[in-house]
Amino acid sequence: MFIEVLLALVIGGLVYFLVPKSRSQVLKTDDGWWGVGAPPHGGEDITIHPFKVTTSDEELEDLHRRIDQSRPVPSLEDSQFNYGFNSHYLQKVVSYWRNDFDWRRQVDKLNQYPHFKINIEGINVHYVHVKPKKVPEGTTAIPLIMVHGWPGSFYEFYGLIPLLTEPSDPDDHVFEVVCPSIPGYGFSEAPHKKGFDSVCAARIFHKLMKHLGFQQFYAHGGDWGWLVTTNMAQLEPGTVKGLHVNFAPPSKPTLPVVLSIMLGRCFPKIFGFTDMDIQNLFPPMEKLVVESIKESGYMHIQATKPDTVGRGLNDSPVGLAAYILEKFSTWTSRDFRNLEDGGLTRKFSLDDLLTNVMIYWTSGCIVSSMRFYKENFGKGFNQPHSKIQVFVPTGFACFPNELMHTPHLWVKQKYHKLLSFTTMARGGHFAAMEEPHLMADDIQKFTKIVEKKKK
Repeated sequence: MFIEVLLALVIGGLVYFLVPKSRSQVLKTDDGWWGVGAPPHGGEDITIHPFKVTTSDEELEDLHRRIDQSRPVPSLEDSQFNYGFNSHYLQKVVSYWRNDFDWRRQVDKLNQYPHFKINIEGINVHYVHVKPKKVPEGTTAIPLIMVHGWPGSFYEFYGLIPLLTEPSDPDDHVFEVVCPSIPGYGFSEAPHKKGFDSVCAARIFHKLMKHLGFQQFYAHGGDWGWLVTTNMAQLEPGTVKGLHVNFAPPSKPTLPVVLSIMLGRCFPKIFGFTDMDIQNLFPPMEKLVVESIKESGYMHIQATKPDTVGRGLNDSPVGLAAYILEKFSTWTSRDFRNLEDGGLTRKFSLDDLLTNVMIYWTSGCIVSSMRFYKENFGKGFNQPHSKIQVFVPTGFACFPNELMHTPHLWVKQKYHKLLSFTTMARGGHFAAMEEPHLMADDIQKFTKIVEKKKK
């Protein structure tokens, strides 16, 4: 006990003297132009246009023809999902897609919520905007922007939206929800120039929310959505009332983080580590290295040469489905690699999974979505936003099967006003889609904390 106390005093002293004192810095950015050619002399047309997802016989015939002409490849015996998407099971998915999947019905499902487009910085930005049908007397709906990641889309939030706009508990807040597509994803136009990164997306989404009349709002994000909404909080901390994320890898190795890695296994209580933290942070070194190699190949490709592999995926619906759906298997649970079907339908329906694939296929956005990795990683790991703490009230939902585990101490290093840290009972990387009820509950819990503090 004496040794732990002494060590705590030493570490505390190091932290006090070596860690720079927190300063409420604001991220700086300049307006961009991502359209073709030079900006028009007359300025931007910021008219909001209604948008509907559509399809046609020609689109479906082309899809079916390409599926019919795909060339199956046999899987290795006893390989499950350890070599990627199991080819034997892929044939079953493709058969369902070709013969039973009803895209027209899913288009109607997509259109159950109002869609819009607005031109910002030269590109048409798509978003879903859902206003609550009923707001309790004496209250107002709370505006919330929710941002997706890769290889997801705005559709990830379709199970979550009604839980937030029409909550069953009368004590819950009622939200007005905006779900944009990151430019280059889904039905948002892709940038036509190099350099469009997370900060650019954050700036555009701030402009979007201002055009919609919101002077303040909450933000939620996972995967790339975590970084985009974090950048939004860094750009305009007075505009983002609260930030809720379910993914928060450390962007900069601060002294407390380094010390916790070095000493956390031996002295977990000093760093506030739980059993879950120890289990996830300190596996054998061999396992840590092997797992990183197994699950990061896509990132190396997309952060360096996205157009090469992307062109092939853009031509082949079967290749596209395999590439995207393999992530919905492994990123939901690494144990699913050992299953013949990848555990895909244990957490999701094939209709929902294929709807997400179809958003990529029909919009032809796979290449531009992959470029987002190059634009972000290509600028190095020492970007201005990585050095700036977030001083907006923050809530973190820690799902057990997330790609990277981030303990409370690590999250706190970036998010100075961490008001809520919830260890979730279950769920993986696509948590909003996999566990919408758990996510809705945590967003409600966090928002109530912030609103109570403001009152």
